[in-house]
Amino acid sequence: MTHLSSMRMRATALLLVASLALTSCFISPGKFTSALDLKNDGSFAFTYDGEIFFLGLSELAKMGNSSAEFSASECYDDDTFEERDCTEADLAQQRAEWKEQAERKAAKAEKDAKEMSALMGGIDPSDPEANEELRQLLLRQKGWNKVEAVGNGVFEVEFAAEGQLSHDLMFPVIEGFPSANMFVQVILREGNVVRVNAPGFSADNDANPMGPMLGGMSELSGLAALSKGDPEGEEVPEAPVLDGTFTITTDGQILANNTDEGPANADGGSTLLWEIDSGTKAAPTALIKLGG
Repeated sequence: MTHLSSMRMRATALLLVASLALTSCFISPGKFTSALDLKNDGSFAFTYDGEIFFLGLSELAKMGNSSAEFSASECYDDDTFEERDCTEADLAQQRAEWKEQAERKAAKAEKDAKEMSALMGGIDPSDPEANEELRQLLLRQKGWNKVEAVGNGVFEVEFAAEGQLSHDLMFPVIEGFPSANMFVQVILREGNVVRVNAPGFSADNDANPMGPMLGGMSELSGLAALSKGDPEGEEVPEAPVLDGTFTITTDGQILANNTDEGPANADGGSTLLWEIDSGTKAAPTALIKLGG
Protein backbone atom coordinates (compact mmCIF):
# COMPACT_ATOMS: atom_id res chain seq x y z
CA MET A 1 0.00 0.00 0.00
CA THR A 2 1.38 3.43 -0.93
CA HIS A 3 1.61 6.29 1.54
CA LEU A 4 -0.96 8.21 -0.52
CA SER A 5 -3.36 5.29 -0.39
CA SER A 6 -2.93 5.21 3.37
CA MET A 7 -3.77 8.91 3.51
CA ARG A 8 -6.92 8.33 1.44
CA MET A 9 -7.99 5.54 3.79
CA ARG A 10 -7.46 7.81 6.79
CA ALA A 11 -9.45 10.57 5.12
CA THR A 12 -12.27 8.13 4.45
CA ALA A 13 -12.29 7.01 8.09
CA LEU A 14 -12.44 10.61 9.28
CA LEU A 15 -15.29 11.31 6.90
CA LEU A 16 -17.23 8.43 8.41
CA VAL A 17 -16.74 9.97 11.84
CA ALA A 18 -17.83 13.34 10.46
CA SER A 19 -21.00 11.82 9.06
CA LEU A 20 -21.97 10.69 12.57
CA ALA A 21 -21.88 14.30 13.73
CA LEU A 22 -24.59 15.22 11.25
CA THR A 23 -27.21 13.64 13.49
CA SER A 24 -26.16 16.10 16.22
CA CYS A 25 -26.60 19.08 13.87
CA PHE A 26 -23.00 20.03 14.49
CA ILE A 27 -22.29 23.78 14.77
CA SER A 28 -18.85 25.20 15.55
CA PRO A 29 -17.01 28.52 15.63
CA GLY A 30 -14.34 29.40 13.09
CA LYS A 31 -12.47 32.71 13.33
CA PHE A 32 -14.17 34.92 15.89
CA THR A 33 -14.04 37.55 18.60
CA SER A 34 -16.42 37.20 21.53
CA ALA A 35 -16.87 39.27 24.69
CA LEU A 36 -19.03 39.22 27.82
CA ASP A 37 -19.38 42.20 30.14
CA LEU A 38 -20.91 41.48 33.58
CA LYS A 39 -21.78 44.30 35.96
CA ASN A 40 -22.34 44.21 39.71
CA ASP A 41 -25.90 45.46 39.19
CA GLY A 42 -26.69 42.32 37.19
CA SER A 43 -26.61 43.93 33.74
CA PHE A 44 -24.73 42.20 30.94
CA ALA A 45 -23.63 42.68 27.34
CA PHE A 46 -22.55 39.80 25.09
CA THR A 47 -21.16 39.88 21.56
CA TYR A 48 -19.97 37.32 19.03
CA ASP A 49 -18.43 38.51 15.75
CA GLY A 50 -17.01 36.04 13.25
CA GLU A 51 -17.60 32.69 11.63
CA ILE A 52 -20.13 29.99 12.48
CA PHE A 53 -19.78 26.65 10.68
CA PHE A 54 -22.79 24.41 10.01
CA LEU A 55 -21.49 20.96 9.12
CA GLY A 56 -24.82 19.89 7.63
CA LEU A 57 -24.59 22.63 4.98
CA SER A 58 -20.96 22.02 4.05
CA GLU A 59 -19.42 20.12 1.16
CA LEU A 60 -17.79 17.88 3.78
CA ALA A 61 -21.24 16.54 4.68
CA LYS A 62 -21.91 15.60 1.06
CA MET A 63 -18.75 13.55 0.52
CA GLY A 64 -19.37 9.88 -0.13
CA ASN A 65 -22.78 10.61 -1.67
CA SER A 66 -21.55 11.55 -5.14
CA SER A 67 -23.10 10.01 -8.25
CA ALA A 68 -19.85 9.51 -10.20
CA GLU A 69 -19.94 7.29 -13.25
CA PHE A 70 -18.75 3.70 -13.15
CA SER A 71 -15.01 3.23 -13.50
CA ALA A 72 -13.49 -0.25 -13.77
CA SER A 73 -11.00 -1.41 -11.15
CA GLU A 74 -7.85 -3.46 -11.82
CA CYS A 75 -8.17 -7.25 -12.05
CA TYR A 76 -5.62 -9.67 -10.60
CA ASP A 77 -4.75 -13.32 -11.08
CA ASP A 78 -5.97 -15.41 -8.13
CA ASP A 79 -2.79 -17.49 -8.07
CA THR A 80 0.00 -15.06 -8.92
CA PHE A 81 -1.77 -11.87 -7.74
CA GLU A 82 -0.38 -10.15 -10.82
CA GLU A 83 -2.49 -7.62 -12.69
CA ARG A 84 -4.34 -8.98 -15.72
CA ASP A 85 -6.89 -7.84 -18.27
CA CYS A 86 -10.44 -7.81 -16.95
CA THR A 87 -12.93 -10.18 -18.59
CA GLU A 88 -16.51 -9.27 -19.47
CA ALA A 89 -17.63 -11.29 -16.47
CA ASP A 90 -15.29 -9.26 -14.22
CA LEU A 91 -16.63 -6.00 -15.57
CA ALA A 92 -20.24 -7.15 -15.24
CA GLN A 93 -19.65 -8.03 -11.58
CA GLN A 94 -17.94 -4.71 -10.93
CA ARG A 95 -20.83 -2.81 -12.54
CA ALA A 96 -23.36 -4.72 -10.43
CA GLU A 97 -21.43 -3.99 -7.24
CA TRP A 98 -21.02 -0.33 -8.21
CA LYS A 99 -24.75 0.00 -8.90
CA GLU A 100 -25.65 -1.57 -5.57
CA GLN A 101 -23.25 0.74 -3.73
CA ALA A 102 -24.55 3.80 -5.62
CA GLU A 103 -28.13 2.92 -4.65
CA ARG A 104 -27.11 2.56 -1.01
CA LYS A 105 -25.36 5.94 -1.10
CA ALA A 106 -28.40 7.60 -2.69
CA ALA A 107 -30.71 6.11 -0.06
CA LYS A 108 -28.38 7.21 2.73
CA ALA A 109 -28.11 10.73 1.30
CA GLU A 110 -31.91 11.00 1.20
CA LYS A 111 -32.20 9.69 4.77
CA ASP A 112 -29.49 12.08 6.02
CA ALA A 113 -31.22 15.04 4.32
CA LYS A 114 -34.54 14.21 6.01
CA GLU A 115 -32.91 13.83 9.43
CA MET A 116 -31.00 17.08 9.02
CA SER A 117 -34.14 18.90 7.87
CA ALA A 118 -35.92 17.80 11.06
CA LEU A 119 -32.99 19.10 13.15
CA MET A 120 -32.68 22.37 11.23
CA GLY A 121 -36.17 23.73 11.71
CA GLY A 122 -37.45 22.21 8.47
CA ILE A 123 -34.59 23.52 6.31
CA ASP A 124 -33.59 20.91 3.72
CA PRO A 125 -29.75 20.94 3.50
CA SER A 126 -29.91 19.55 -0.05
CA ASP A 127 -32.01 22.53 -1.20
CA PRO A 128 -29.95 25.15 -3.10
CA GLU A 129 -31.81 27.80 -1.10
CA ALA A 130 -30.90 26.26 2.28
CA ASN A 131 -28.24 28.86 3.07
CA GLU A 132 -30.63 31.73 2.42
CA GLU A 133 -33.38 30.06 4.45
CA LEU A 134 -31.04 29.73 7.42
CA ARG A 135 -29.84 33.29 6.96
CA GLN A 136 -33.40 34.63 7.05
CA LEU A 137 -34.22 32.41 10.05
CA LEU A 138 -31.34 33.91 12.04
CA LEU A 139 -32.10 37.49 11.01
CA ARG A 140 -35.66 37.10 12.28
CA GLN A 141 -34.28 36.46 15.77
CA LYS A 142 -33.33 39.35 18.01
CA GLY A 143 -29.59 39.95 18.33
CA TRP A 144 -28.48 38.61 14.96
CA ASN A 145 -27.49 41.93 13.42
CA LYS A 146 -25.54 40.51 10.49
CA VAL A 147 -25.68 37.09 8.83
CA GLU A 148 -23.87 36.41 5.55
CA ALA A 149 -23.36 33.02 3.92
CA VAL A 150 -19.80 32.79 2.58
CA GLY A 151 -19.98 29.19 1.32
CA ASN A 152 -19.24 25.63 2.41
CA GLY A 153 -21.47 25.89 5.49
CA VAL A 154 -19.72 29.01 6.85
CA PHE A 155 -21.63 32.14 7.88
CA GLU A 156 -20.17 35.49 8.91
CA VAL A 157 -22.26 36.83 11.78
CA GLU A 158 -22.50 39.73 14.20
CA PHE A 159 -24.52 38.96 17.30
CA ALA A 160 -25.17 41.21 20.29
CA ALA A 161 -27.41 40.90 23.33
CA GLU A 162 -27.71 43.00 26.47
CA GLY A 163 -30.04 43.30 29.41
CA GLN A 164 -30.50 42.26 33.00
CA LEU A 165 -29.18 38.84 34.00
CA SER A 166 -32.37 37.49 35.55
CA HIS A 167 -32.04 34.07 33.93
CA ASP A 168 -29.48 31.83 32.25
CA LEU A 169 -27.96 32.95 28.95
CA MET A 170 -26.84 30.65 26.14
CA PHE A 171 -25.37 31.23 22.68
CA PRO A 172 -26.21 30.29 19.99
CA VAL A 173 -29.93 29.56 20.33
CA ILE A 174 -31.61 28.97 16.96
CA GLU A 175 -35.34 28.49 16.49
CA GLY A 176 -36.18 24.90 15.58
CA PHE A 177 -32.65 23.64 16.30
CA PRO A 178 -31.80 21.33 19.21
CA SER A 179 -30.15 23.03 22.19
CA ALA A 180 -26.75 21.44 21.62
CA ASN A 181 -23.28 22.67 20.64
CA MET A 182 -23.53 25.78 22.80
CA PHE A 183 -20.55 28.10 22.42
CA VAL A 184 -21.17 30.04 25.66
CA GLN A 185 -23.31 29.35 28.75
CA VAL A 186 -23.93 31.90 31.52
CA ILE A 187 -25.53 30.18 34.49
CA LEU A 188 -27.05 32.29 37.27
CA ARG A 189 -26.73 30.70 40.71
CA GLU A 190 -28.19 31.61 44.07
CA GLY A 191 -26.41 34.42 45.88
CA ASN A 192 -25.68 36.42 42.69
CA VAL A 193 -22.93 34.02 41.67
CA VAL A 194 -22.52 33.56 37.91
CA ARG A 195 -20.88 30.55 36.28
CA VAL A 196 -19.55 31.18 32.75
CA ASN A 197 -18.67 28.16 30.58
CA ALA A 198 -17.64 28.27 26.94
CA PRO A 199 -17.61 24.61 25.80
CA GLY A 200 -17.74 25.60 22.13
CA PHE A 201 -14.44 27.50 22.46
CA SER A 202 -12.40 24.32 22.85
CA ALA A 203 -11.13 21.63 20.51
CA ASP A 204 -11.11 18.90 23.15
CA ASN A 205 -13.34 19.07 26.17
CA ASP A 206 -15.81 16.72 27.89
CA ALA A 207 -18.37 19.51 28.05
CA ASN A 208 -18.33 19.73 24.26
CA PRO A 209 -18.82 16.19 22.88
CA MET A 210 -18.38 17.46 19.33
CA GLY A 211 -15.14 19.25 20.17
CA PRO A 212 -12.80 16.45 19.01
CA MET A 213 -14.42 16.74 15.58
CA LEU A 214 -12.63 20.07 15.10
CA GLY A 215 -9.28 18.31 15.09
CA GLY A 216 -10.56 15.70 12.68
CA MET A 217 -11.88 18.30 10.28
CA SER A 218 -8.62 20.21 10.40
CA GLU A 219 -6.80 17.01 9.52
CA LEU A 220 -9.20 16.42 6.63
CA SER A 221 -8.41 19.90 5.34
CA GLY A 222 -4.71 19.08 5.47
CA LEU A 223 -5.31 15.97 3.38
CA ALA A 224 -6.94 18.06 0.66
CA ALA A 225 -3.57 19.04 -0.78
CA LEU A 226 -2.60 15.39 -1.17
CA SER A 227 -5.84 14.44 -2.88
CA LYS A 228 -5.54 17.25 -5.44
CA GLY A 229 -2.60 15.51 -7.06
CA ASP A 230 -4.12 12.06 -6.84
CA PRO A 231 -6.27 10.98 -9.79
CA GLU A 232 -7.89 8.26 -7.68
CA GLY A 233 -8.59 10.42 -4.65
CA GLU A 234 -11.51 12.66 -3.77
CA GLU A 235 -10.57 16.20 -2.86
CA VAL A 236 -11.40 16.94 0.77
CA PRO A 237 -13.20 20.29 1.29
CA GLU A 238 -11.61 22.64 3.78
CA ALA A 239 -13.28 23.27 7.13
CA PRO A 240 -12.83 26.52 9.08
CA VAL A 241 -10.13 26.49 11.75
CA LEU A 242 -10.95 27.36 15.36
CA ASP A 243 -9.21 30.70 15.99
CA GLY A 244 -10.42 33.46 18.25
CA THR A 245 -10.52 35.29 21.56
CA PHE A 246 -13.04 35.29 24.39
CA THR A 247 -12.98 38.17 26.88
CA ILE A 248 -14.88 38.68 30.13
CA THR A 249 -14.89 42.10 31.77
CA THR A 250 -16.52 42.61 35.16
CA ASP A 251 -16.58 44.82 38.22
CA GLY A 252 -17.69 41.81 40.22
CA GLN A 253 -15.50 39.50 42.30
CA ILE A 254 -13.73 36.82 40.27
CA LEU A 255 -13.85 33.68 42.42
CA ALA A 256 -12.24 31.29 39.92
CA ASN A 257 -11.08 31.12 36.32
CA ASN A 258 -8.82 29.03 34.07
CA THR A 259 -7.04 31.73 32.06
CA ASP A 260 -3.27 31.44 31.60
CA GLU A 261 -2.49 34.85 33.10
CA GLY A 262 -5.36 35.40 35.52
CA PRO A 263 -7.35 38.65 35.87
CA ALA A 264 -5.92 41.89 34.51
CA ASN A 265 -6.84 45.30 35.87
CA ALA A 266 -9.30 47.29 33.77
CA ASP A 267 -11.16 50.56 34.25
CA GLY A 268 -13.43 49.95 37.20
CA GLY A 269 -12.91 46.20 37.25
CA SER A 270 -11.03 43.21 35.84
CA THR A 271 -10.57 41.45 32.50
CA LEU A 272 -10.18 37.77 31.71
CA LEU A 273 -8.81 36.81 28.30
CA TRP A 274 -8.66 33.44 26.55
CA GLU A 275 -6.83 33.01 23.24
CA ILE A 276 -8.34 30.02 21.48
CA ASP A 277 -7.14 27.85 18.61
CA SER A 278 -7.34 24.26 17.37
CA GLY A 279 -4.93 23.21 20.14
CA THR A 280 -7.03 24.60 23.01
CA LYS A 281 -7.82 21.72 25.37
CA ALA A 282 -9.68 23.33 28.28
CA ALA A 283 -12.90 25.23 27.64
CA PRO A 284 -12.91 28.75 29.14
CA THR A 285 -14.65 28.91 32.51
CA ALA A 286 -15.06 31.47 35.27
CA LEU A 287 -16.98 31.92 38.52
CA ILE A 288 -17.96 35.51 39.36
CA LYS A 289 -19.87 37.00 42.29
CA LEU A 290 -21.92 40.08 41.49
CA GLY A 291 -23.55 42.66 43.73
CA GLY A 292 -20.59 43.16 46.03
